[in-house]
Amino acid sequence: MRILYITTIGGTMHFFKSFIEKLVEEGNTVDIAANMINSPVPDCYNEWNCKTFQISCSRSPMSFGNIKAVNEIKKLVAQTHYDIVHCHTPIAAACTRLACIDARKNGTRVIYTAHGFHFYDGAPVKNWVLFYPVERFLSKWTDVLITINKEDYKRAIEDFKAEKTFYVPGVGVDIEYFSTCKVDKEKKRLEIGVKTDDLILLSVGELSVRKNQQVIIEALGKMKQEGTIGSIVYLIVGKGVLQEFFQALIEKHGLQDHVKMLGFRSDIAELLHVADLFVFPSLQEGLPVALMEAMASGTPCLASRIRGNTDLLDNIPKSLVSFNTVNEWKKSIIEAIKLDSTYMSVCMLSEINKFRIDNVNSIMRDIYNQVMLD
Repeated sequence: MRILYITTIGGTMHFFKSFIEKLVEEGNTVDIAANMINSPVPDCYNEWNCKTFQISCSRSPMSFGNIKAVNEIKKLVAQTHYDIVHCHTPIAAACTRLACIDARKNGTRVIYTAHGFHFYDGAPVKNWVLFYPVERFLSKWTDVLITINKEDYKRAIEDFKAEKTFYVPGVGVDIEYFSTCKVDKEKKRLEIGVKTDDLILLSVGELSVRKNQQVIIEALGKMKQEGTIGSIVYLIVGKGVLQEFFQALIEKHGLQDHVKMLGFRSDIAELLHVADLFVFPSLQEGLPVALMEAMASGTPCLASRIRGNTDLLDNIPKSLVSFNTVNEWKKSIIEAIKLDSTYMSVCMLSEINKFRIDNVNSIMRDIYNQVMLD
């Protein structure tokens, strides 16, 4: 098979390494098209002899570069007859489906993996106005639509016109890697400036409004004011536009001894094994990899009750916060740290098993086989 992967930015290709490596090992040709100017494709694809093509996609829906990208993709697909064009991320997917209208008549099959529609239960009205009509319209030029959570799958089946629609449990997680990570917990705590008997909360994600770390800082501020914060230390891993805002918020609440911003880290697996509780207060998710990795580590998790998070944690008692408010998070954190951590760890590992990467890769391979038989 000749396969073309298309994403808005090159860095997104990080999530598909395992599956593409297997495709290449089987003798398939895999090329990649993305905007790589500020977000390059991982080096492993060069090692696997995957060709990469620069396109003008932008995360901004109104960017003129997206119009250019349609023509760039159209030209690229016309030059090489691909059996499958597999697109990811909303903007790249829109450009791809418009660009491949003629190619589909010649046998190319277009697959779109939606990693979480921007319209969802409780989404802002502007999201529905802007994104829903576009996805509905473009679905008629989609051979296979893949959704990664149950809410999106139900909506896609009921509302859209793709030839086939599948549910796939995300991009998968390497459970063995995260569950068997060895770390000297005392040494690691010393390295990050945390005491042996401190109770560690951990968040991993971009410092943004969507990831909503602010609500945890505010909840801890309230706990400090009430004298219930005890020895809690909240570690925030990630970079983003809200870094200075969060730092000011920490100082405002006098939480310098209770909140540490660690920036980008390459030792996530070790930090997860050191943490006592993983907190994930996102406002919007598709199927969050960070939460899956925490579960695969056996770390007790507490997350907002939203699409994606519910797919992962709905069967585990007291692991979802029903209302994403400061008071609810304060109450839920206090309750969570009293739970039996060993029992919660077993629950996390049991639930995450169905999302293991080899299971996801197997499902994806079956979908590819079905596409080629049609």
